[in-house]
Amino acid sequence: MPDERVKLTYDDYAALPDDGRRYQVLDGELVVTPSPSLRHQDIVFNLGKILDRHVRDRSLGKVYMSPVDCLLGPWTVLGPDVVFVETARFDRLTHRAIEGAPTLVIEVLSPSTAVIDRKRKRALYAEHGVPHYWIVDPDALALDALVLAGDDYGVPVRLEGPDAEGSLEPFPDLVVALRDVFAE
Repeated sequence: MPDERVKLTYDDYAALPDDGRRYQVLDGELVVTPSPSLRHQDIVFNLGKILDRHVRDRSLGKVYMSPVDCLLGPWTVLGPDVVFVETARFDRLTHRAIEGAPTLVIEVLSPSTAVIDRKRKRALYAEHGVPHYWIVDPDALALDALVLAGDDYGVPVRLEGPDAEGSLEPFPDLVVALRDVFAE
């Protein structure tokens, strides 16, 4: 039996009520998630500050923190927690969204989004050519940095533990210290 569900587009998404809910469209399917915890937001803010300072000091591009829409295709509108767009991709920045693959997306896991972030979003980011994907796990005090290799991401570089630090693509000259990422 053919799938007869309606696939939502960006226009459908944009017409949703401004009711405080967090909406995303994953391959045409509307997904609603609760607001993130304050711990989640602390991590997003910390990462955003770390990356923004590095990117601005070197004129590498722009860093955005949620809420920001990434319109990856006609049926895919995602709202990553942190996004980096290198200057070579500035043509993707429009008045309404980042339209096309940014250079890096970062998702900070929450209990309600962990499976979506690790599976569905990972597949969608890869399908739409996002070169770098970082997944931050607050419970494990870990950050996995993935690099697109063909049509999927390769084996992640993992930083784990409160004292872990290292350089991660696409920022080879930035040392990311997890104590700063997870600082409260």
